[in-house]
Amino acid sequence: MTTRRFDFVQPIKYVFLLIGAFVVLFPPYVVLVNAFKREDEGGSPFALPASFLNMDNFKTVFERADLGHAFLNTLVIIVASLIGNIILGTMVAFALGRIEFRGKGIILGAFLFATLIPTITTQVVVFSLLQDLGLYNTLGAPIMLFIGADVVQIYIYLQFIKNIPEELDESAMMDGASLFRIYRTVIFPLLGPATATLVILKTINIYNELYIPFLYMPKTELVVVSTSIMRFAGNNQAQWGNICAAILLIMIPTVVMYLFLQKYIFSGVTSGAVKG
Repeated sequence: MTTRRFDFVQPIKYVFLLIGAFVVLFPPYVVLVNAFKREDEGGSPFALPASFLNMDNFKTVFERADLGHAFLNTLVIIVASLIGNIILGTMVAFALGRIEFRGKGIILGAFLFATLIPTITTQVVVFSLLQDLGLYNTLGAPIMLFIGADVVQIYIYLQFIKNIPEELDESAMMDGASLFRIYRTVIFPLLGPATATLVILKTINIYNELYIPFLYMPKTELVVVSTSIMRFAGNNQAQWGNICAAILLIMIPTVVMYLFLQKYIFSGVTSGAVKG
């Protein structure tokens, strides 16, 4: 008769999994229960509301936070930024990945160095530059920053371009295609998975950004989804019911987007990381 030894590792795994699940799910739970509470409901912020049918906080959010206008401004910024990132990112990556020229290594090193510089250290210069360009207090300020200040998309596209056989370029050249036509008809269509990955990651990043809209667009009519929540927070107190209702409404598009497009995120990242 054989005796089985007790495995101490397995219970520890489940304990850490439960702790991790609690850390992830507890904040959304707090937001959910407080979004449906009335102003006169006291007690613990972790307790359930009197009724999940109470929609007063959601009505207040739409009326005072102007969420419809905020969603529209956010959509304009996202679309314009994505178009600029895709065009510039694919063109720069094509030039660096397919064309040999002097100083290419220096340019790559400069892009890498730019990612290591803390953005907060350059805000004074950037703020002055945007003011001189007349972009302060306009939607152009965040669009310009989201297009020009992020070089991660270049490295994402470079990884994909390295997996595209160079024989396709040579075949197109033999047919008389120019470099721009090779980029437009050969390279760009094959960068679809990378573009899908970039669109998803950049959309979530821009959607959640608070610092840039708050600093460069203080006008009330230029509110976005992230700054709209600040209308319910003052120096001495905050309207937590309205804040949680606004957070819940703002979370819905990102959650839906992630659930439907998560396969493109994983496939895009892994395809770019593995050499074919």
